[in-house]
Amino acid sequence: MVALKGNSEIGDRINKHIVAPLAEANGLSAMPDFNDATKLGDGKEKIDRLTNLIAIFENPALDFSKNRADGDDILGDAYEYLMRHFATESGKSKGQFYTPAEVSRVMAKIIGFQDRPATTSTTVYDPTCGSGSLLLKVADEAHLKITLYGQEKDSATAGLARMNMILHDQATAEIKAGNTLADPKFKDGDSLKQFDYVVANPPFSDKSWSNGVNLENDPHDRFKGFGTPPSKQGDYAYLLHIVRALKSTGKGACILPHGVLFRGNAEGTIRRKLIEKRYIKGIIGLPANLFYGTGIPACIIVIDKEHAHSRIGIFMIDASRGLTKDGPKNRLRDQDLHKIVDTFNRQTEVPRYSRLVSIEEISDPKNDYNLNLPRYIDSTEPEDLQDINAHLRGGIPDRDIDALDRYWQIMPGLRATLFSPSKYAGYSDITTTDVKAAIFGHPEFSNFKTRVEKLFEKWKATNTQKLKSFAKDGHPKPLIAALSEDLLATFAQAPLLDNYDIYQHLMDFWTAAMQDDCYLIAADGWVVLPARIVETDKKGKHRDKGWACDLIPKPLIVARYFAQEQCAIEAEQAKLEETTASLAELEEEHGGEEGFFSSLDKIAKAEITARLKLIKSDKDARDEIAVLKRWLELSESESTLKRTLREQEAALDTLAFEQYPRLSEAEIQTLVLDDKWMTQISVAVQGELDRVSQTLTGRIRELAERYATPLPKLTDELAELSARVDEHLKQMGAVWN
Repeated sequence: MVALKGNSEIGDRINKHIVAPLAEANGLSAMPDFNDATKLGDGKEKIDRLTNLIAIFENPALDFSKNRADGDDILGDAYEYLMRHFATESGKSKGQFYTPAEVSRVMAKIIGFQDRPATTSTTVYDPTCGSGSLLLKVADEAHLKITLYGQEKDSATAGLARMNMILHDQATAEIKAGNTLADPKFKDGDSLKQFDYVVANPPFSDKSWSNGVNLENDPHDRFKGFGTPPSKQGDYAYLLHIVRALKSTGKGACILPHGVLFRGNAEGTIRRKLIEKRYIKGIIGLPANLFYGTGIPACIIVIDKEHAHSRIGIFMIDASRGLTKDGPKNRLRDQDLHKIVDTFNRQTEVPRYSRLVSIEEISDPKNDYNLNLPRYIDSTEPEDLQDINAHLRGGIPDRDIDALDRYWQIMPGLRATLFSPSKYAGYSDITTTDVKAAIFGHPEFSNFKTRVEKLFEKWKATNTQKLKSFAKDGHPKPLIAALSEDLLATFAQAPLLDNYDIYQHLMDFWTAAMQDDCYLIAADGWVVLPARIVETDKKGKHRDKGWACDLIPKPLIVARYFAQEQCAIEAEQAKLEETTASLAELEEEHGGEEGFFSSLDKIAKAEITARLKLIKSDKDARDEIAVLKRWLELSESESTLKRTLREQEAALDTLAFEQYPRLSEAEIQTLVLDDKWMTQISVAVQGELDRVSQTLTGRIRELAERYATPLPKLTDELAELSARVDEHLKQMGAVWN
């Protein structure tokens, strides 16, 4: 193609030598026409446009042939990135072709590979595969070349899915275009083909699902034994298709709107049959505004045929509150994803978050097979009740202090320090006006901090050698997986802290900086080569804009090797700021209409010097002369300080730049591991410790302030203030009978 640049027949020859062979090899009929004058223009316009297109792909930055990040799917990840942004920008028109990666990862991890490890003969099917992102996440979780099958109604999107499979090294995946419900493409004879696993994110509440479907006598028996879904509500049609497409030992997961959990009539009947057959293993409620193309909340329904006979209940998770904002959409954080997966796979009951609900409770007449999560999990925060007696008599209710029991279990003596029994039973008085100081100064709080800090030091010691061993041609993804899992396990032992919060700090830092550092090390090893920053202007002139080093930025070098020089610069900077402030203050003081600077066109050295010459012999201008001379002194001092500061900074810049080649591998590792990575993670842990103290302090202050002034005291204060007002009015001659 490069040889065709500038050729008068460039469009026709691209069609013959590139497009035609691709179309023939892949059995494609619709292909782009690079000789189309209506889209590309005629003559030189077309030649230039196609030449420029080829030139774009000659950019060395797009040459991945020398990529050394072995095992990392760079092209596939780039493709996923583009599709995610396309889904974001296209809104409802194309939003449903892409399942958010975080949700796909949750489904891949809970579908059941931990119960029955995948093999090369394992089959996974997505009946509404869109661009194939969900299928690929499942394949990634299996860690094997499992066999993938997908069907997509939109032929263009099916083409995206095929390309996605190829770019992710899943070229053997079978992706077929067609309407899954009306014309399923994967069959064994006349029956639906059955699979080991099925995952899906079908169109929510599809109004036209029944087009082409035989509702009275479905040839694939998908509705047999359950009932026919409403013709204008397709959610259960897709779910029953999944159930029918699963082997007797099959497992599935499907994203559907929350309405499927509680809607009645035909859907209520189908839901009851599914529950009675014990096919539903679990339900995970997700946050609203998570999916492209819709803002309504959704849930994941997990199907497990294999263990249906022994199932005693449905495991429910309300994860609707765990999210972060990402532009116009919500997004699951790493900690939200991990918590969902851990809780579901371990079947752990967590107050206000998860619960195993028995079939008996679900089938009880008061619930009548309604699966709406709030019926079984109250995820709302407990109401903060006001105590009337405390408002009337004073004192803090012991009930509110008892609610902070998780703190008192770790620091029992702290409660006795902060509170003493009130004269009224069931109430306490606060013993200090400085709650924060009392908490921070208490030995039990110090012991708590030390305990957490020791856990961090333990994790640091365990993983520092692992990080030092990471070298050229290393694999960053397994590295962060090992580090983060160990951090999560280590801080599970930390009282009062949420280990998932600590985990999120590490993952945020990984995304922001540490990941890039590890890829640099994987590419080049533990070496640092600062690079000059050269900018080229429109005229082609090059300008040196300094230098930078991504792995070890300049501040780290300065802090470890040139602290004294940096202190001198900071001292000079402080002097400069003081001088500049004095100059501004002088101009402000004498800058009004009657001020000494009012006669000047502008406040500048030349203007002031000229003014001094003019009034030097005027005895009445002594004050003005003093002010103007002071301005000149300050201005000169400011200029001198700026010059000195530039010289010091330039000298330090040179020292830092020249230090890099002298660094040994051990010194590089110390700078990166200790000064950059571990310092940042340590700050995050300290932030969580501070949050514990701030939360406790804030709640105690709130209670103390709420009941600080009981009603009798308020009444007395009101009477006193009223008397004072009456006295003032009397003195003013305003008296009412």
